[in-house]
Amino acid sequence: MTHDPGTFVGDRPRTRWHRAWVVAAVTLGALVAAAAFRSSTGVLLEPIEAEFGWSRTVTSGAVSLNLVLYGLIAPFAAAFMERFGVRRTVATALVVVGVASGLTTVMTRPWQLWLLWGVFIGVGTGAMALVFGAIVANRWFHTQRGLVTGIFSAASATGQLLFLPLIARTAVDSGWRAAAGIVAGLALLMAVLVVAFLRDRPSDHGLLPYGMEPGSVVVEGGRTGASPGRVAIGVLRRASRRWAFWALVLTFWVCGWSTNGIIQTHFVPAAHDHGMPSTTAAGLLAVVGIFDIIGTVGSGWLTDRVDPRLLLVGYYGGRALSLLALDAVLAPGIAPGMWVFIVFYGLDWVATVPPTVALCRVHFGLADSGVVFGWVFAAHMVGAGVGASVAGWVRTSQGDYHWAWVVAAALCFASVAITLSIPKMRDATTPVVQSAGSSSLT
Repeated sequence: MTHDPGTFVGDRPRTRWHRAWVVAAVTLGALVAAAAFRSSTGVLLEPIEAEFGWSRTVTSGAVSLNLVLYGLIAPFAAAFMERFGVRRTVATALVVVGVASGLTTVMTRPWQLWLLWGVFIGVGTGAMALVFGAIVANRWFHTQRGLVTGIFSAASATGQLLFLPLIARTAVDSGWRAAAGIVAGLALLMAVLVVAFLRDRPSDHGLLPYGMEPGSVVVEGGRTGASPGRVAIGVLRRASRRWAFWALVLTFWVCGWSTNGIIQTHFVPAAHDHGMPSTTAAGLLAVVGIFDIIGTVGSGWLTDRVDPRLLLVGYYGGRALSLLALDAVLAPGIAPGMWVFIVFYGLDWVATVPPTVALCRVHFGLADSGVVFGWVFAAHMVGAGVGASVAGWVRTSQGDYHWAWVVAAALCFASVAITLSIPKMRDATTPVVQSAGSSSLT
């Protein structure tokens, strides 16, 4: 089946079970494996510092580099998948994550932590960011695309929920090296499954996307021969001329700061500062993952019915109030107020993704919205990296995290004002199906 620019006319599947669901399951597994490492860093910080005598600034710096590279790869990830194939790109990324995580067990110097945690795992997980899930959903699903995209968006929460308590307990009982080994083994296992079951597009099997009527035409082609860098930079150049782009960049930058940057990275150490056992704090962070799944799917449902700008105003405003209350609820035990914080932050964690994706589509159209979201997502992870470093510096210099929460809350309040400045536009796009070579990921 050709993947050059052209069309593909598909027949009815031979069975009622569409292979799209197998591809979706493998995609979710790969996203979960990538999330397992990202959620484990907060648990591994203290044991690594205790063994090597490294400061929180050193370890937070490695996490920051990881988050920044994870985000910066996103705008180019889609173009690389178009050029070299989804299966090849994702399998390679999983191997890089697995090998680098395994090599951390023999590191002895801070630069090795920065190289392995920061560079290799940052790039590897960046190749499996939300853009990866968007490509799969766009290629393989005609109906249920929103639901599948929401599930993929919640993959980080799923990884956190499934593996964070296991990693925390392993780090306590068997040492941080054994915990790092779990991440390495999971990534390598998923690489094998990706090679075995993930395919680039339905036409590889003579199929149409799930939910499309037999005899329909799927448009294939577009930018398969273009340089990934040229595609990504070209979209950036066009989008950067409009305020809506910068507003989305700034607000998602704050989103990254206030989630992955300070809560995912520093919640466990902060709770431990107040006398809470690290395993208990890790369990609470895993509970965030449960409500994250509910919040993300619910936000996707709301985005189809409510002005996305208003949803973002509610999400950022509520997040700011929660951060201001965090110092009051941190304690050796789990107070009722802590449960309120955990439930709300879980519902709010990735709830910003569906309305942000919708605003990218409304303002930049189907042709460019995927790569535009890649750049916006890059800002998210740069904000996460900066937030992680700033919070680590505050903890080192002040002895606690109080001002880290205050600064993050102030930024969330600023995001409310920025969101309201985004012009309101009607979504005039109509559903289309584009597979190979298209930059449209929505």
